[in-house]
Amino acid sequence: MAAPVRSTADQPTSSVQNLTIGKALNLGLRAAMEADDKVLVLGEDVGKLGGVFRITDGLQKDFGEQRVLDTPLAESGIIGTAVGLAVRGFRPVCEIQFEGFIFPGFDQISSQLAKLHYRTQGGIKVPVVIRVPYGGGIGAVEHHSESPESLFAHIAGLKVVSCANPVDAYWMIQQAIRCDDPVLFFEPKRLYHSGALKAPVDTAAEPDPLFASRTVRQGSTATLVAYGPSVKVCLDAATAAAEDDLSLEVIDLRTLSPLDLEPVFESVRRTGRLITVSEAPSESSITSEIAARVQQECFYSLESPVLRVTGFDTPYPPSKLEEHYLPDLDRVLHAVDRALAW
Repeated sequence: MAAPVRSTADQPTSSVQNLTIGKALNLGLRAAMEADDKVLVLGEDVGKLGGVFRITDGLQKDFGEQRVLDTPLAESGIIGTAVGLAVRGFRPVCEIQFEGFIFPGFDQISSQLAKLHYRTQGGIKVPVVIRVPYGGGIGAVEHHSESPESLFAHIAGLKVVSCANPVDAYWMIQQAIRCDDPVLFFEPKRLYHSGALKAPVDTAAEPDPLFASRTVRQGSTATLVAYGPSVKVCLDAATAAAEDDLSLEVIDLRTLSPLDLEPVFESVRRTGRLITVSEAPSESSITSEIAARVQQECFYSLESPVLRVTGFDTPYPPSKLEEHYLPDLDRVLHAVDRALAW
């Protein structure tokens, strides 16, 4: 199953390329497949079509139908097959077309994928990556705009990460594929092809660790913590707040399980205020866990309660109402004002 040899004409002439998140994921998948012929891609329409968002575009042409497999519309079958492939030494990468379609495969994820390594006392590894486009903002119907990441972060045995920019998209997908544990890789689909987020990606650089948070903007007035699509919202809010002489620090979590909260603790001890932002409903969520852990570790540093800006505790609304549902710049700035007024 060796990969076809690509001509040197296909190779980039520079290690730095200006990429969108979608293109960075495509090149990251390609790099992982070139580095290890045990890496397979499978999912609905990932082959000839290149995926519903074209993230796997061109991979089947270059690596063949034995390594990029179009599957039936059956998420339980996709993930169950990936588990079997992983047990036999492969590193399968599954694509779920939309986050709301993952639940037919929930039993395979929670009962098999998350537990095999533990159940066999480390005898079996299941290095499966499940790519999950998630979040709203694309004007889609229900089951196409949800944020279910908290459900999977709660399952012991799974790793859960989310990228928010092209650099992380390129490196994190490769790191997830190399990880010997199962990884759910949540991708902010409304940002896939955003020109505003296009950025230079140095494919020869040394990447940050996979399971680590990162401070993406320094500040001293308050701390904003987010992940995935909400990172851009927080950065925009910080830029707007600067016009009022407010200095907001922004931390991109990047990893949701395990959570890396040391940068958050350090920041809150300086700023005294924390606002967490996520599109997911607030009840029993990642933002809930962050609030609990910060009050435990930074109680005497807090100048106000930890505030949360999230989706609402309702099913995702029709597309004409999603702008009222999703956290936006105004809601984040209102939370900052509340924290400062406490």
